[in-house]
Order: sequence, then C-alpha cells, then structure tokens
Amino acid sequence: MPAEAKADSKNTRQASRSPAHAPQPASPPLTERQEARRRRILHASAQLASRGGFDAVQMREVAESSQVALGTLYRYFPSKVHLLVATMQDQLEHMHGTLRKKPPAGDTAAERVAETLMRAFRALQREPHLADAMVRALTFADRSVSPEVDQVSRQTTVIILDAMGLDDPTPAQLSAVRVIEHTWHSALITWLSGRASIAQVKIDIETVCRLIDLTTPDEGR
Repeated sequence: MPAEAKADSKNTRQASRSPAHAPQPASPPLTERQEARRRRILHASAQLASRGGFDAVQMREVAESSQVALGTLYRYFPSKVHLLVATMQDQLEHMHGTLRKKPPAGDTAAERVAETLMRAFRALQREPHLADAMVRALTFADRSVSPEVDQVSRQTTVIILDAMGLDDPTPAQLSAVRVIEHTWHSALITWLSGRASIAQVKIDIETVCRLIDLTTPDEGR
C-alpha cells in the first residue's frame, strides 16, 4: 500500500509539471501546425457552445468554423462528446493560468482551495451555455472518452494542489482532493439544473474543503 501511495503522489506531481492536454507517451507529439489546428478546433467548439449549448455544437459546423476538413476533425476528436470534454480541459487549463497570475489569498489551504474553486465556478457562470455543454459531455462520456475525462480530472487536481501549496501530497490528502473534485462537479450539475443557488454552492464548497484541514499531517509527524 505505501508503494502504491507513493506512485500515486509521484504521478500527480508529474502531472502538475506537464500540460494536462499533452499527448500520452505512446502518441507522437503534435507538430506546431497540428497544435495550431487543434487550438482552432477547441476555440470553435467553445464559441458554438457559448452561443447555444450542447446541441449547438455540430461537428460539421465546428469543422467549418475552424477551417479543417470534417475527416480531419474526427481524427482529432472521434465524437462531439470527446470534443467537448477536451474543451473543458482546455478551459480549465486557461483558468489555471489566470489563477496562477493572481493566486488565492486565504490564510489556510482550505480557504485558498475554496476561493480558487469559486473563482473557477464564477468563470463558468459567466458562460452558462458553455458550462452546460461541457458538463453534459462529461455526464454522457463512456469508456471510449476515458483519456479525455482523466485529463479533466488531472487538471482539476493540479489546480487544487497548487492552491493548497503542495508538491508532495499524502495519500489522505489526495483522497480529500478527489472528494473535493466530486463535490465541485456535483455542484456544477445542481446549479446548472436550477436546483442550487450560487450561495448554496459556496457553502458546499467551503464545507468540503474542510477535509483539507482534517488530512493535513501534524508537524513533526
């Protein structure tokens, strides 16, 4: 068990040092031209989703807006669900860059994580159609979309660990981070469905972030 925990922590640290959207080791890295094409596709996806939500993202329209052939689009993203989950990862990466420029100011790790997640939540709140499209894609995702879903999870983990100020989290802290991620995702769903107010989301996020205090090792342990 200790060996597994060390491996988990090591993988998380490695993820925090690499772009969450980077290709898996088995895949060749994208060329500069391919990366630019991918960026155009993700931008087109986000623009269409911002205007009309999940149903507005049609693969043919994405191809036309990003100036790529439809067949090329499908080579990058086999389905609309793959595309929108990748769009969410891209949006989270952008949020992470913004958060790093202006880090949270809370005195404790729990306060900083709560502030960070609420700032990310409010960014999504400003684009409700886009948020709804991305969350619906995550909900619809099956096993074929696992790599993209894993990238979203890793990016969220990195954002939370950065707010905590941790480079080497313990297994208990990683467990707390996973629970916080689940709560944040659930809060997005309940807010988008009109079953929770922003005030209730804030209370839930602040409550679950208290797990950080419970899993912080005592000094000297």
